[in-house]
Amino acid sequence: MRVLGIESSCDETSAAVLEGGWTLRSNVVASQTELHAPFGGVVPEIASRRHVELITLVIQEALDRAGTALDGIAGIAVTNRPGLIGSLLVGVTAAKSIALARDLPLVGVHHIEGHVFSGFVADGGPRLPAVALVASGGHTELYYVRDLHQYEILGRRRDDAAGEAFDKGARVLGLGNGGGAALDQAALGGDAGSVPFPRARTANPLDFSFSGLKSSLVRYVRESDGSRPLADVAASYQAAIVDVLAEHAFSAVEMTKAPHLLVGGGVAANSALQARLREEGRRRGVRVSFPTPELCTDNAGMIAAVGHSLLERGVRDGLDLETFARGPLTTQVWSG
Repeated sequence: MRVLGIESSCDETSAAVLEGGWTLRSNVVASQTELHAPFGGVVPEIASRRHVELITLVIQEALDRAGTALDGIAGIAVTNRPGLIGSLLVGVTAAKSIALARDLPLVGVHHIEGHVFSGFVADGGPRLPAVALVASGGHTELYYVRDLHQYEILGRRRDDAAGEAFDKGARVLGLGNGGGAALDQAALGGDAGSVPFPRARTANPLDFSFSGLKSSLVRYVRESDGSRPLADVAASYQAAIVDVLAEHAFSAVEMTKAPHLLVGGGVAANSALQARLREEGRRRGVRVSFPTPELCTDNAGMIAAVGHSLLERGVRDGLDLETFARGPLTTQVWSG
């Protein structure tokens, strides 16, 4: 079965064709990073207008790269939650139009579940049970994945997400709007122990808080004399984020006895995080899976993977499929 996936939850317009559950035939992503750069963040109205301009072209390119046409598609999967409502509506409307015109089954997908499935795609299939760490610009959560589509929440963000902390840190350090990738690059060769940035602790030891760390960086930059190398400051700030993510992830692994750690979201591409988790995983005998770089960011390949699995299970949505700006992946809390 070939599934067409569509993703437009924020500022990437993406379409993908996935075959047989885990084989990507194409995964096209049109980024709006440069378009929003002058504003220091995503402007919802601009994002939705750009999606309108690109969605048909991106879908056609995904079909062309996969060497197929809509006649070869068996179902449509589309992100319908959470995200920017205007952006989501563009993708969902396109998906509904194709489903109606071609009489194809349609299924809505939770964006965060896509990030969990990105690791499955990279591995060529699921290895369960597992702990999943999803870290991006808007999300930082830990889940216990008992089976496909069966999640229990272990920890969640209480303020800034990890990706947001990386992005704000990059701007504070004068790295422009390059975000986490720019900070990762700036930290290369730096002394990660040179500045003692704080590691926040919360009532639930698996929850995340990064707002205090961001404030600490702002205060450090304001009060410092500028003599310390940028690489040292960047490396120290990055280490404070990575330490918390790694410690919480492996605490969750230890608590659940899961043999597998999945990492998804844009922060999964961070080189320091990958090195730390891989090293810790080898030491503990835990398999650690990262998506390929193209699957770390928002993309339709991961949405198609979730959709393929749901469609195989008989899940269907009607043409009244709605969009939601917010909504948890699960309300189930870890019960042991």
